Amino acid sequence: MFRKHLRHISRYREIASILASQGFGYLIEETDIIEKIPYHEHLRVKFSSASSSDLGERICTALQELGPTYIKLGQMASTRQDLLPHAITIQLEKLQDDVAPFSFDEVQALIKAELGDDLEKIFPSFDPTPLATASIGQVHLAQLKSGERVAVKLQRPGIIEKIETDLEILFDIATAAENRLQWAKDYQLVDIIDEFSNALLKELDYAVEGRNAEKMRLQLKKEGEIHIPQIYWEYSSKKILTMEFISGIKVNQIETLKEQGLDCAIIAKRFAENIFQQIFINGCFHGDPHPGNVLVLPDNVLAFLDFGMTGHLSSEMKRSLSSLLIGFKRNDTNELLRAVLRIGIVPVEIDTTQLKNDIELFRDTYYGLPLSKISIHEAINQFFAIARKHSIRIPADLILVCKSLLTVEGIVKRLDTNLSLVNIIEPFSHQLLLERLHPGAIAESVWNIASDFSEIIEQVPQDIRSLRGLIRHGHLQVRLSLADANTLFKQLAQLSNRISVSIILLAFSILMGSIIISFSIMGKPSALWNLPVIEAGICIAFIMFLWVLYAIFRSGKL
Repeated sequence: MFRKHLRHISRYREIASILASQGFGYLIEETDIIEKIPYHEHLRVKFSSASSSDLGERICTALQELGPTYIKLGQMASTRQDLLPHAITIQLEKLQDDVAPFSFDEVQALIKAELGDDLEKIFPSFDPTPLATASIGQVHLAQLKSGERVAVKLQRPGIIEKIETDLEILFDIATAAENRLQWAKDYQLVDIIDEFSNALLKELDYAVEGRNAEKMRLQLKKEGEIHIPQIYWEYSSKKILTMEFISGIKVNQIETLKEQGLDCAIIAKRFAENIFQQIFINGCFHGDPHPGNVLVLPDNVLAFLDFGMTGHLSSEMKRSLSSLLIGFKRNDTNELLRAVLRIGIVPVEIDTTQLKNDIELFRDTYYGLPLSKISIHEAINQFFAIARKHSIRIPADLILVCKSLLTVEGIVKRLDTNLSLVNIIEPFSHQLLLERLHPGAIAESVWNIASDFSEIIEQVPQDIRSLRGLIRHGHLQVRLSLADANTLFKQLAQLSNRISVSIILLAFSILMGSIIISFSIMGKPSALWNLPVIEAGICIAFIMFLWVLYAIFRSGKL
């Protein structure tokens, strides 16, 4: 525990120095994080040394110097145009995590520790020079005893501990920022860091990546034009992933593709259709289909690699997404508004009228345009701008959808300038609509609603008991504004008067009934019998009944 505390102090000092050098020292000052750093007075000298370069460039430089955790978080943040201005996300997209490879001795030690045997006994052939290197891990070419060529992905030693330390510090900074800075509270900075952290920790577990690849392989096994590498689980763990080695041409190497006699138009259409199939139909999709992760094989077959970033859409999210597409196609502002409110995490104080106006402006921008002239990139950027303006947080998986669409559009434009993604996406929107109107889907929706109501009804007795307990112990608090107090008091007085009249009428009716019954039992007239007591009482009761009934109807609240 003490060593961990020392490691945190050292890292705090390093973070503070780097932020100060790029002009962000005020973040450490204003959140009081600096108080956790011994001898922090010496750091304050650097806090005034702000760079004159562009804000986005300074953010990128700081993240680059802060190391792997911050580089990965910056790369994830580059997709969050619902949170950050476009000028900053453009700079974040340039972040690179190329680092020197770790040593072959460390490779051998990792394989021994994770797979329980020496490298030579598992892989008869193993290239010590990595094919690719990144901040989290590196990939080596190897061969199994059975003769298959495989790519072995190895996690960088000690990277988990470094990232966990950085994430703990990030949570401290985000929590302090929310307590002291209004913008951090408005953006729910802790929740954002939590979302990014979960995504990053998933990337650190190679078993998750392997399962994603297997799931994708199962979903696309009937697609002859798509290839997903096989995972060799007996040679894999959380820190090692052994998969089929695939050699091909990167999808953006246009000249090489043409030299090999491959058809760029077919590749573009196949690439776009398959991504849309993954997103809108399967609900499980590749979250980072950049050119390095998509290879072209003979016969225009596409191979997808690296499933560390994979998105998953629930049935509800797919329905909301279909509403968005259908509303856009039908030029229906109300449908678009409902879809946006269902999709995003909406602040309580949102101005729905202004949001609707912004959506109408967004809709009118593309109304009447031919599908081939609509740019998905521009449409998504405008959508994110609306979300950012109204502080609507878009779910991470929907962000991945947008990121995938932007990547696909960029690649498709290079492969075939005549192909419109909107034309390709339209049939999938129709299919989504048919799925939503399918009797089975409707029955499932009704069942879910009924289940929700059932749970609410089951919870009512418990809620009543809890409310009774609060009242009994005097813990129930009711807040009233002065503007509404007089109205409430009038209504309470009116209600109490009506209850009093009703009780009197009931008591009078009971009394008259008792008199009639007693006289009938006695069988003889009383001193009052010669007077029309009963008749008069019945008339009075009937008049009172009519008066109460009239008052209730007049109030309009029967």
